Amino acid sequence: MVRKEKLITGIDIGSHAIKVCQLQKIGKTYKLLSVGSASLPAGSVEDGVLQEPLEVGRVLSSLLKNLKIKNKKIGISISGYSVIVKKINLEEMEDEALSNYIKAEAEQYVPFDLDDVYIDFQKLPSKKEGSDRCDVMLVAAKKEVVNDYLDMLNELKLNTVLVDVDGFALENIWETVSERPENVALVDIGASKMNINIISEGVSVLARDVAVGSEQLTDQLMNTLNIENEQAEKIKIGILPVDKNDGIVESIFNKTCTQWVLEVKKAIDLYLANNPDKPLKSIILSGGGSKVAGLKEYIYRETGLEVIAFNPFLNMVYDNKQFDENYLTTVAPEMAIATGLAIRSASF
Repeated sequence: MVRKEKLITGIDIGSHAIKVCQLQKIGKTYKLLSVGSASLPAGSVEDGVLQEPLEVGRVLSSLLKNLKIKNKKIGISISGYSVIVKKINLEEMEDEALSNYIKAEAEQYVPFDLDDVYIDFQKLPSKKEGSDRCDVMLVAAKKEVVNDYLDMLNELKLNTVLVDVDGFALENIWETVSERPENVALVDIGASKMNINIISEGVSVLARDVAVGSEQLTDQLMNTLNIENEQAEKIKIGILPVDKNDGIVESIFNKTCTQWVLEVKKAIDLYLANNPDKPLKSIILSGGGSKVAGLKEYIYRETGLEVIAFNPFLNMVYDNKQFDENYLTTVAPEMAIATGLAIRSASF
């Protein structure tokens, strides 16, 4: 008998939409049980902060009901200015001593009052055998922001067993479904933020959030061409021709996408400055913004690196009668973070 493991339901609450994914682990394989998304009213979530908990709760409750999800053990992830992710280099020490050190000295690494944040850390695998130093990934998240999410989810009778960071959820799903061990830059472009996570030798060495996203492009198309949101979204992903406005649209795309690519190049340059002997092999694109027409080709031209559209469902099994393959391919990019949460065990 192949062992089946129950996993949590992954819920990715973005500024534009909520994405939900439910998986089951069967042996070494994952089976897709449920996946879906629902749009949020504008302004419900801004820069990772819950602005309208009642509205978000209503949309999430309706989505879970439509997807017929009964599993109440859930995981969410957070991002934005309220989260600090920092790699620090310390003297090698035992786990208990490290924990005590972080508690005592975290204030020198975190620009918030320590009473106002939740702190966690992960010791990274040592690259040099016998080294007396170690790298530690330190994460701090504002209690107020996290608690607002937990309160909203609690009102829906959901049991939140995991609060992750977007970049780490993305890293987990990439490492789980990918058979490519080389050094990569994971770039997730959402509606209002871009997450960049560079993985070198299987370890996250640079993680950052940038306040740019595909909503910029939608807004500029709407305002410049005087069109509705739905039309702008279709032009953005290349399924609606623009004919007479070709030059204007190209100018909007160039200006906005250039800004995105500059941020990616800045992160890559910083990584290469510290790791000149460990070049990146490729850029892995995900998020709804990654579907912008021509973006993959543009990033390739500007960086010279192979650009791969990430499909987290690629090596998973699913019921063909339940899921349409074209639908899964279409929604795959924006489901990466939700899927990265959904691979976590429910046995907390």
